[in-house]
Amino acid sequence: MQTQIVHQGKTFSVNLNEPIDISIPLRAGEENVNAFHIPPVKIEPFRIGNFVGDVNQGGGCNVNNIFFNPHGNGTHTECVGHISKENFTINQCLKKFFFFARLITILPEEKNGDKIISKEQLGKEFNKSPNSKLPTPDSLIIRTLPNNSEKLTRKYSGTNPAYLHAEAAKWIRENGIEHLLLDLPSVDREEDGGKLSSHHEFWQYPPQPRMNCTITELIYVPDSIPDGNYFLNIQIASFENDASPSKPVLFRLMDD
Repeated sequence: MQTQIVHQGKTFSVNLNEPIDISIPLRAGEENVNAFHIPPVKIEPFRIGNFVGDVNQGGGCNVNNIFFNPHGNGTHTECVGHISKENFTINQCLKKFFFFARLITILPEEKNGDKIISKEQLGKEFNKSPNSKLPTPDSLIIRTLPNNSEKLTRKYSGTNPAYLHAEAAKWIRENGIEHLLLDLPSVDREEDGGKLSSHHEFWQYPPQPRMNCTITELIYVPDSIPDGNYFLNIQIASFENDASPSKPVLFRLMDD
């Protein structure tokens, strides 16, 4: 099914029959992605009195309790409330759910023992696929190299994963990107003394908070999906919390 979309005053066609899910599922147990020493997801039947929420244990239906932390247990979307003193929530901040996105692939640079995505790398890759017929992207998706399905279950805790340099985060903000998605556990260094410089640069907090902007971390984009322009849908649960598990979905543009 092809649908005509009007975005930023331009009309283009989207193929809605072939959604591309770039989220990592939340699974119970150890076979799940994990970061920041957060315990694994736990999914277990609810019990009260003689009732058990498990059909295989004699219950009439399945009713599970689920214990997780969105920041370390899978794909999640967060708002400025992640770093603010004010209680901003993702349900309050994310009011639009469809965007024009550009997917780029980057091999982080080695610097002082860290792996960093630099401003220069971003600029080079971002400008490889401009198309004047299409709207300027308001979302950026970063796939890092090396890239393989091991990212679906990787244990990131204590490994000092790659991250976004603060100047790169500033570049993203200054180029009008409102929604940033990447396949890393954080845009900042795993241990940085609580500075979270890239988070602050992206959201421009505290001087002029970008309330409608989001960061989505721990996505996975298979190699079979080429770099380029896409229509993006970010799906969240309506949590009154700084972050929610999320399901970003890409759609190919027929005009690209």
